[in-house]
Amino acid sequence: MKNLLFTLALALLAGTVQAGPQINVGGLYDYLDGGTSTLLKRVRNLGDTTAFVKVSVVEVIHDGQGPAREISHEHLPVAERPLIASPARLIVPAGGMQAVRLLYRGAREQERYFRLRFVPVLPEHGDGFAISDEEAERYEQELKAGVNILAGYGSLLFIRPQQTRYDTDIAELDSQFRVSNQGNATVVLDHFNDCDRSGKQCAVATKHHIRPGVSRLFARAPGRVYRFELIEGGERRRIEIKG
Repeated sequence: MKNLLFTLALALLAGTVQAGPQINVGGLYDYLDGGTSTLLKRVRNLGDTTAFVKVSVVEVIHDGQGPAREISHEHLPVAERPLIASPARLIVPAGGMQAVRLLYRGAREQERYFRLRFVPVLPEHGDGFAISDEEAERYEQELKAGVNILAGYGSLLFIRPQQTRYDTDIAELDSQFRVSNQGNATVVLDHFNDCDRSGKQCAVATKHHIRPGVSRLFARAPGRVYRFELIEGGERRRIEIKG
């Protein structure tokens, strides 16, 4: 089936100048609730060339000893890896979609974080895409016929604890306001808007993640209004703070 898709894609591309594969992984943040162990991540190819995509998984460690660290578990046997992405190699036809199943089998006492990378590559014989040397060479030559950039994307997966508890405190200070996460799972400040009193002059809306045990300070200027949606798992609250 993979070879058939590959051959059809090359036949459609013959004699034309291509923009190359253009993948889209949807949301850049995904969340696995305490009672859930699987998640389906869809990978779309919006370009007009078949995309050969490698999926990699690393754990992101926040230990308070400086910037976050990334740890790969690929050296472990598959059965011992906390998070598995299956399949780890995708052939996504132009205009098509494939799905990656994420299976988490690690500990759930505290929240954990994993970064997934979806990277289009030039396939080689024996690298897991099940194509011959001749097919790999033909694909590379098709890409060289146009101007192409093999751009990859990353997303972050939050693995919530089995017993999730939310406790968010918002304190208004003189020239700031503080959001403190006293629970054991990340909270999200979505559609964070900083506007004047009329609501006509606003900064670009942003999204903020606040991990457990972390407090974040935000500026609070006179004449400004700060609005955001506080997301605690499945619960959402609209918050408004005036400067």
